[in-house]
Amino acid sequence: MGLKAKLKFEDGGILTASVFYAVVGVICFVVLAITDLGLIHIGLLGVISLATAYGLFRRRSWALWSVFAVAIMVTVFDASMLYFIMGSDVLVDMAMVAYLISTWIFTVYVAAKRKKLEF
Repeated sequence: MGLKAKLKFEDGGILTASVFYAVVGVICFVVLAITDLGLIHIGLLGVISLATAYGLFRRRSWALWSVFAVAIMVTVFDASMLYFIMGSDVLVDMAMVAYLISTWIFTVYVAAKRKKLEF
């Protein structure tokens, strides 16, 4: 199946989820590069997010498990970030909440459309 055929999904939600995880992975690597705090967990989240984006784009069956792993990691990461910095920076708080909600929306969507992934 060529790239042109892959981009013409009958349901663009899987492609949208793939783009979401790819963008999140790139953002994680940018944050890792511009900060010198040694945030290795953000690099790990970036690697797994990019692998998830690839798996969803190629419609691999393991992508579903990767989506669940990312959702759990993001939930723990966001909960700890919100607990420790709540109220100190409203913009970061809103971004973390939006990231958490978006991740769970895409997790539920991919879980609902799991039959579209190859098994």
